[in-house]
Amino acid sequence: MTTLTETSVAGNDDRRDNTRNNENNGNNGNAAAHKLMVALDVDGTLVDHDGHMSVPVREAAQDVVAAGHHVTIATGRSLNATLPIIEHIGIDNGYAVCSNGGVTLRLDSSLSAGYEIVHKATFDPGPVLRALRKRLPTAKYALEDEDGNFLSTERFQDMSFGVEAIGVDFHTMLEATAVRVVVFSAENTPEEFNTAIQHIGLAGVTYSVGWTAWLDIAAAGVTKASALEHLRGRLEIEAHRTVAVGDGRNDIEMLTWAARGVAMGQAPEEVIAAANEVTHSVFDDGAAHVLRSLLL
Repeated sequence: MTTLTETSVAGNDDRRDNTRNNENNGNNGNAAAHKLMVALDVDGTLVDHDGHMSVPVREAAQDVVAAGHHVTIATGRSLNATLPIIEHIGIDNGYAVCSNGGVTLRLDSSLSAGYEIVHKATFDPGPVLRALRKRLPTAKYALEDEDGNFLSTERFQDMSFGVEAIGVDFHTMLEATAVRVVVFSAENTPEEFNTAIQHIGLAGVTYSVGWTAWLDIAAAGVTKASALEHLRGRLEIEAHRTVAVGDGRNDIEMLTWAARGVAMGQAPEEVIAAANEVTHSVFDDGAAHVLRSLLL
């Protein structure tokens, strides 16, 4: 584990030197091959826990986009809650990963909506919801369905949904096709959530526990990292040209996937352990420091 330095970039020094030599020799036709794929978490990374993006972070992200790097938002937020972040940092063309890898967008300014959905991973939420309800009977449940709607029990709402959730009974939720399931309980700690999950032995899904007693569930094998790896192949980016920045437990796979995985300063210990570097906290514009280092 290292701390962030302003001169750190993905890959090793020899690769950086070779890149500079090629450019100095007039080999500008290869410039695209030396662009980075930069995966950025949103909450706790680009924005603080009040949803505010600082000017230094916004400007640094815009500059990396303008430099031609493949900046990809990779977030637990659903589509409609992700779009304002994409617009804020000026990504007109490229890709974004939403719903913890459950939905992938292709951004294209020529399209009427500015994007199209190119991949969506769905699953049957019934078995996991029944198991969780039995173990966590007082928890609140929400589900993003295949049409982008949110269904919720007990009028459960969250800004990460991006739309107003529709109140339904638990039986209706069991019959839906899910992209993402969210479980929240004000009466439990994250540690109690972990204990409950271990007791249940969730099968056939991928899950991560948040800062509070918050549980995100996706289809089996679906993570931010799985979606990003698919995009890396599509973009023909070499593995050593990948960078990821995040702060949550749902970022662990993404940080280990990237050649340069950077944890935010306020991240939990297990997230920091998964990263190559640690930057400043979100309150000290840690993401801006990482992004600026990519422009050196």
